[in-house]
Amino acid sequence: MQLFVDQLTNVDFSYLDAQRGMVGETWWASALLDGMLDNQGMICDFGIVKKTLRNWLDQDVDHRLLLPTRSANLSYQLNDDRIELEWRYGDNQTLKMKAPRQAVALVDAKTINADTVAEWCREQLRPFFPVNVEQLSLSFEPEDIGGASYHYSHGLKKHDGNCQRIAHGHRSRIRIFVDGERSAELEELWAEQWRDIYLGSREDIVSQDNGVIHYRYQAQQGEFELWMPDNHCYLMDTDTTVEFIASHLASTIKDQQPDADITVQAFEGVNKGAIASA
Repeated sequence: MQLFVDQLTNVDFSYLDAQRGMVGETWWASALLDGMLDNQGMICDFGIVKKTLRNWLDQDVDHRLLLPTRSANLSYQLNDDRIELEWRYGDNQTLKMKAPRQAVALVDAKTINADTVAEWCREQLRPFFPVNVEQLSLSFEPEDIGGASYHYSHGLKKHDGNCQRIAHGHRSRIRIFVDGERSAELEELWAEQWRDIYLGSREDIVSQDNGVIHYRYQAQQGEFELWMPDNHCYLMDTDTTVEFIASHLASTIKDQQPDADITVQAFEGVNKGAIASA
C-alpha cells in the first residue's frame, strides 16, 4: 500500500553547480510512503506526514546553500559552529563563503539535482516515521512557469528569519507591463540579464578588486562573508527584498521609457512577490 502527498510544500534555496556557480532555486516537494496499515487502517496519518516533512524541509533545506560534499570542486572546513568554503567552477572561477554552519546543507552527493537531494533527504528522514512505514520517497520538481524566469541568490541582513543567510535563493517568474500591456520581450531581457545572478547590496561591499566582490555583514545568526566573481553579480543601492527588486526594475525600465507607464510583478519563489509601478 502507498500513501502520497503531492506538492506538499516548496523549498527556496541556493546550490553550487560545477558550471553555473551559485544557483538560486525553488522546488515543489512531494512524498510517497510505502507501508503496512496500522490499527487505524492507515500507513501514517496525513497530519503527521505533512507536519514532519514540512518542519524538516523548512529547518534543514529551505533558505540554505546546498553543498555537494563529494564534489572535487568543493573545499570546506568546519570550525565549531561555522563553515568556510571554496567552490571552483566554470572557466576558472571561484567563490568563497564564511558563515554560520546553519547556513548550509552538507549533501552527500557529487552533484546537486532533484534526484540526489531527494535521496539525501530520504536518508535523513528515515528515523522520523513509524516502523510500519517501510519506505519514504521524496521527489522535487520546479514550478511550471511557462514564461520568463530567472534564478537568483541573495541575503537579507535585516531579516529576523533565515532570509538573513547570505547565500540562499529562488527561481522566480517575472511579469512586466508597459502601458497596461504585458511585454514578453522585456521579461525575457531581464530574465537573461539576471540568469544565475547574485543580487548584492552596495552597502554590504567590503572591497571590489580583480574581478571579485567581497560582501560582509553581521546579522542575528552571526557574521556572513561572501566572495563572488563580479560578472555573476548585480548591485542594488538598497537591500534586495522582493519589494525593492520590483521597485528597482520598475524605475529602471521607466528611465528607459519615460513616456510609458510601467508595472512590474516580481516573484520570490512560488505564488508570492511584490508589485511596483513607475
